[in-house]
Amino acid sequence: MSESNEIEYSLVGNIEDIPENSRLFIDFNDEPVVILNLAGQLYAIGDICTHDNGPLGDGELENFELVCPRHGARFDIRDGKAKRGPAFRDIPTYSIKQDGGKIFIGKK
Repeated sequence: MSESNEIEYSLVGNIEDIPENSRLFIDFNDEPVVILNLAGQLYAIGDICTHDNGPLGDGELENFELVCPRHGARFDIRDGKAKRGPAFRDIPTYSIKQDGGKIFIGKK
């Protein structure tokens, strides 16, 4: 990040790679990330449960909460907040934007 706190974005894919109501799994800066297309709105979160460091992205999505497929912890995909144990630490979130059919993310 620059001193002006501007987010530096990186190209991670094309919008057609992630149709509405689907997910795209990527590595961003050596971190597992899942991009979710929820009714046309994109969200990018760390694909890691803070309870046991296992993958999170395949979990059920209920409204804006992603449910960990192993132990049921819940995280808000809009801000990464842990909503239910056994996880109590938030997950990383990423800024996301679209331009010319391309998807870009940056670390918040």
